[in-house]
Amino acid sequence: MTYPGGDDAERSSTTRSGEALRPVVVPPEDLDLGPVELELRPKRIRWVAWVLAVLLFAFFATGAGLVYVKSAGFNFRPADQVAMVVLGLLLAGGALLFTRPRLRAGRGGVEVRATILTRRVAWDDVVAVSFPDGAQFARLDLPDDEYLAVSAIQAVDKEHAARGIGALRALHARYGTPLS
Repeated sequence: MTYPGGDDAERSSTTRSGEALRPVVVPPEDLDLGPVELELRPKRIRWVAWVLAVLLFAFFATGAGLVYVKSAGFNFRPADQVAMVVLGLLLAGGALLFTRPRLRAGRGGVEVRATILTRRVAWDDVVAVSFPDGAQFARLDLPDDEYLAVSAIQAVDKEHAARGIGALRALHARYGTPLS
């Protein structure tokens, strides 16, 4: 993409006022949280994910045991049975990804781990901690109308989510930059 009146590389690394841009959301290794003062994980989704994982594995393992009947019209071999068990393990492992969300906060900022990615944000870059009406997850409001979903604080957890958002807001009030 080209920008009028300037070099693309120069334009992408500076703002209009000429100051250097820095990423707001950074990989975990690029920001030190300091001592962790708050750690939150969702409750209900963890139970649901574990139950689903056990049921998926049990379903596929049972299916692998039952397909050995020779009068089924199709000959299943031991390799097919092993493949069904492995498929059950893979699906159960996929269900267990939903147990990963976590939020950790300390003096240096906030670490948000979702099902796959982990990101850290310094307190100076957090504009607000919000939980909009009707939203499934809390979020960290960032500059330029961006936000980072916090899947560790979920609406279905009700009281646990209310305590968690209150504690996170207290840390933001203590370490964040006040709005002028």
